[in-house]
Amino acid sequence: MSDLTKKDTVAFAGQETTSFENSLKSNDTEEKIDIWFYRPIGYQIALFCAKIGMTPNTVTIISIFFGVAAGILFYSQNLGVNIIGMLSLVFANSLDSADGQLARMTNNKSRLGRILDGAAGDFWFISIHIAICLRSMNEGWTALIWIPGVVAGFSHVVQSAMADYYRNVHLFFIKGKSGSELDNSRELQREYDQLTWTQNFGMKLVARFYLNYTNLQESLSPRLQKLLMLIRGKYRAGLPANLITDFRVQNRPLMKYTNIIQFNTRVLFLFLWLFMDQAWVYFFFDIFVLNPILIYMCVRQEKVSGYFYNKISNSKEYGYQSI
Repeated sequence: MSDLTKKDTVAFAGQETTSFENSLKSNDTEEKIDIWFYRPIGYQIALFCAKIGMTPNTVTIISIFFGVAAGILFYSQNLGVNIIGMLSLVFANSLDSADGQLARMTNNKSRLGRILDGAAGDFWFISIHIAICLRSMNEGWTALIWIPGVVAGFSHVVQSAMADYYRNVHLFFIKGKSGSELDNSRELQREYDQLTWTQNFGMKLVARFYLNYTNLQESLSPRLQKLLMLIRGKYRAGLPANLITDFRVQNRPLMKYTNIIQFNTRVLFLFLWLFMDQAWVYFFFDIFVLNPILIYMCVRQEKVSGYFYNKISNSKEYGYQSI
């Protein structure tokens, strides 16, 4: 490993960038494949981008082109073309890793960056779903293939939204507000209301989509919302150390489910079915395998949230801190 991956900092283009370890969100939330493969590649890309002054948002936008190109290449029934698409999708995800690492390394985080980052994956998979539907029709399927294609697409949006949300909740508990990207609809609504359609049309449109996205996350986690509201009111000066430790112990095992329904698992199986020339199976995998995992993950997370809500409400074990 080079000196650039050690614990010291390095400077490029007048900006300080942190070590590889500090470019990660948290070992609790990182998947093994990401740690071993995508994050090292993303780190090297991030170092290069920092050196030439490229912003995280620019990296995200570039990733969209590679991800969408992958979907277009999956339309072909030629395996060689599909393999090029697979490589394009892997590179898109490496860029997706790099944009977050670059943002943390250069302390260049923004709400727009977070929204773009989430939207990038949606663009990739919209392209992939459309390509598989058209490909399947060429193979003899009727237009009915669009039904599982759309259902799987909606399922993917919900799966990604909840996995992302639960990861940020975990980071909020163990690293605080500055260490997570956890938003809430009340604050977003206030920001949205301050924008006008005449003067801020683009930002207001983006803010509307993001507000809807956050409302979806919150609507599927009612007990978690009660817990977050309780701790925001009770621990304004920061969470007690014993609460952080206890929550991490209880919640960390759930992080593996957020990883399963995210990028790596679905893409490994997508590639498998492309090699088998049965790409349509991907839709049914998303609906009948990943959705039950999503439901189980949500139920488990709600149980953990209910446990801590009752414990904080009914005992003085975690003390009381306020400004």
